[in-house]
Amino acid sequence: MAPKPSAEGAELIETFKSIGLSQAKAAEAAKSAKSAAVLKDVIARHDLAHKGLDEKQASLISTLAVSGVKLSDDERDYVVRGVLDGRLKATDQVNAAVKYLDSHPLPVDDKVFDKACGVGFTITPEELYSSVTGYLQTNAVAGWANMNQVIGALKGTDLRWANALELKSTVERAFTEAFGQKEAAKPKTKESKKAAASKTAEAEASSTSTRSVFDEGFLGKLHKPGENPQIKPELRDAHLLTTGGQVWTRFPPEPNGFLHIGHSKAIFVNFGYAAHHGGHCYLRYDDTNPEAEEAVYFESILEMVRWLGFEPWKITYSSDYFDKLYELAVELIKRDKAYVCHCTGEEIHAHRGGDDGGARTACVHRTRPIAESLAEFEGMKDGKYKPGEAVLRMKQDLEDGNPQMWDLAAYRVLLAPHHRTGDKWKIYPTYDFTHCLVDSFENISHSLCTVEFILSRVSYEWLCDALEVYKPRQSEYGRLNLQGTVMSKRKILALVKERIVMGWDDPRMYTLIALRRRGVPPGAIISFVSQLGVSTSPSNIQLARFDQTVRSYLENSAPRLLMVLRPLKVTIENLPEDYVLMVEKPFHPKLPALGMTTIPFTRSLYIDRDDFRLEDSPDYFRLAPGKTVGLFQAPHPITCVSYKADPATGDVIEIIARLEDGADGRPVKKPKAFIQWVAEHVPSGSPVRVDETRVFHQLFKSDNPAAAPDFRADVNPDSLEVIKGALVEVGFWTLAKRSYAEARRESKARTDAALRENTTVNATEDTPKVTSEQLVGPECVRFQGLRTAYFALDNKDGKVAALNEPEDTAPGRRDGDFVVLNRIVSLKEDAGKAA
Repeated sequence: MAPKPSAEGAELIETFKSIGLSQAKAAEAAKSAKSAAVLKDVIARHDLAHKGLDEKQASLISTLAVSGVKLSDDERDYVVRGVLDGRLKATDQVNAAVKYLDSHPLPVDDKVFDKACGVGFTITPEELYSSVTGYLQTNAVAGWANMNQVIGALKGTDLRWANALELKSTVERAFTEAFGQKEAAKPKTKESKKAAASKTAEAEASSTSTRSVFDEGFLGKLHKPGENPQIKPELRDAHLLTTGGQVWTRFPPEPNGFLHIGHSKAIFVNFGYAAHHGGHCYLRYDDTNPEAEEAVYFESILEMVRWLGFEPWKITYSSDYFDKLYELAVELIKRDKAYVCHCTGEEIHAHRGGDDGGARTACVHRTRPIAESLAEFEGMKDGKYKPGEAVLRMKQDLEDGNPQMWDLAAYRVLLAPHHRTGDKWKIYPTYDFTHCLVDSFENISHSLCTVEFILSRVSYEWLCDALEVYKPRQSEYGRLNLQGTVMSKRKILALVKERIVMGWDDPRMYTLIALRRRGVPPGAIISFVSQLGVSTSPSNIQLARFDQTVRSYLENSAPRLLMVLRPLKVTIENLPEDYVLMVEKPFHPKLPALGMTTIPFTRSLYIDRDDFRLEDSPDYFRLAPGKTVGLFQAPHPITCVSYKADPATGDVIEIIARLEDGADGRPVKKPKAFIQWVAEHVPSGSPVRVDETRVFHQLFKSDNPAAAPDFRADVNPDSLEVIKGALVEVGFWTLAKRSYAEARRESKARTDAALRENTTVNATEDTPKVTSEQLVGPECVRFQGLRTAYFALDNKDGKVAALNEPEDTAPGRRDGDFVVLNRIVSLKEDAGKAA
């Protein structure tokens, strides 16, 4: 029996009950002297006993008294007002409010406070689904065993404010689509300690391997925000005040070409690391070389970042800071840490030791007076010099063994108009001057780049300290390289100009736009990068490993359709002309969520020509004269009784078969193999005739074409195979229209959320815009041609009008349609299928 409370305790309980707390909760609140005193004071200060609070509001006030015991009266009053006006509706929100006020003294910005506490948080089912699937793509989740960890991780993001039941339901839906139905728990049986230990170890290994690449290895060892040392402590304080101690990263591509698969790792690392830690990532265009930049590259970069599943927090440009960079260059001269040099490129190279790596010497301009360098730099800006006649160099340390400290160029003359600043500038900052300073301006906490920039870290830090500005920490990871292809912009451009390939988006290439056109899902690319992990060592990966990752991803997500690449007609002689049986089949036998479709089975069928041969053999199990074979998902097998051949070529043009349904009293032969088929049935639109099926093979014959004296000589002449007239089951139309419609809905939800939450700094008419169209294309229509390969609609040369029709319009072929399929990747080789 519980002890009876003292008179004072009983009075407290009655006071707490007066605001709407139950007897049990009031008694619990009275147990702690500190929090009880706070609660009593809050009730009195706001006359809560007469406010008509409901039990939920009373519970929130009680929560405030416990978690906000260290807050001032004014800070607690601020939270109480949030509860009373209905802004703070949940315990998590009250606790978040206390945490925010603990580090942000009053007065605070109401909007910032509300966002930190999830006030007004709303999310549509489509947005919630997009967020969950985006997390699964970014983090290599193995299967259902990790569902609770995923839910816990999502609750560490803004989704903590989402309805818990809706979040759990959405996660279960995403897991079902990715991994199939969850298997029912098996009845518990006795097992040996060894077996139990083995299972525990496997579970722990699975949990560890899928926990997150951002918690382990190179990324797991990165510094925490604020731990990067500064030349002045106030720089650190100002940085943390701006960022709130969050992780801020950036992806800073040069807009002088299309991104390739190597960039996918940089995108994954920078956007993924920030997102994992609840921070932000900029998309920053490093547009300091106007001679090489084109609008199409700006557009494509944003599109590829979003296609891979990431949304920039802010879109910025190095050119946003040209004025500020110029001012700092002047300041660097005034500090005698920069000078204008008129040496030629050859002379500078010689001063740095030349080809032989000899002694380094200072050029004659290094000691010129500060005032003279200032005047010369202004002359550079005003157009006094032509390119190559003058350069601003940093006065670093010629005795340092690191060549990145040998008086690097900070500004050079370029008489080229800039896409954003026009003809304003005659001089442009170099990468070595721009990169670290813009990182500083944008308060980047983690400047993540590949290992080829490791020597630049010294000059990066030198320049920030020389100007006494906030110094981000640069950390380097190994870049991603794929064997068997080229990723050099110069080499790719040569392939395009010489028409060896169809363009930068040729599906045989490994630019991101090419992989997208081929039909590779963005989630498969993220899964590939995540599985490789992040370390300081470069990754030289075989194409076969990439293909296997794509194949595994599609195995768990792509619907399956009957398909014949090279059709051969089959007439079933013991069926009437008008015979039709509608067969119901799943789009995927292991993913019931993908639904069902109905296909016709008729007297006239088509099988793949490779599934028939005239000469039988003991190790051959498909169709041959006198042989019986099963038809996938058809009710009965067929037997070849005869065939017709072209009298001119001798090629078989039709097979005459018998349906083995037992109707004629013959014993039904059990088939040893099953083959794919499609039926001729005009009323249902079967079959779907494919105008072109493009089968892509490796573009180069060797694993290292870049090492060849002429990489063009290594091109595989048989890398593209075009097959005309393939046939697909009629379920294709339903699948295509549904896939495209779902992609559009998810794209709109993502885009609407991005436009609400993210910003573009100093936007102009030429600034790339975030649009729904960036994420949707015919390549979203993917499927496995049963026993054939994985395919997607081509997003450039094909036309399927039904995709853009209202969802309630019956799908089907329209006049002018031109169906082009791209092979995404082959299936695993079937050892039981003889050639």
